[in-house]
Amino acid sequence: MAKQKIVLKVTMNNEKKIRKALKIAVSLSGVESASFVGSDKTQIAVTGEHVDSVELATLLRKGVGYTELLSVGPVEEKKPAAAKETNPTVAPLHFTVNPYQYYYSSYGMPYYAY
Repeated sequence: MAKQKIVLKVTMNNEKKIRKALKIAVSLSGVESASFVGSDKTQIAVTGEHVDSVELATLLRKGVGYTELLSVGPVEEKKPAAAKETNPTVAPLHFTVNPYQYYYSSYGMPYYAY
């Protein structure tokens, strides 16, 4: 199944409800991102795979208040126009390890007095 974009209109009066609405939207399984859209920032756009739009609207109605489902549709993938294919060259890394770096001859077995 392809990614889908769900746009909901939510009545949010204060900052607490705004944070709660985003928290509810992101907590649903399958959601990849949630953001505000529209000029007055009362719409939430949620993108992801296998997202149940009815469950999302129901949770927002219970947690925040009035919620209206505006649209559900596929996400428009942006394809790069005339992308140049360049193969970057990878330079080999050379590490030198000192074999005596972790040799501690002065330390013996710990002594525990009983």
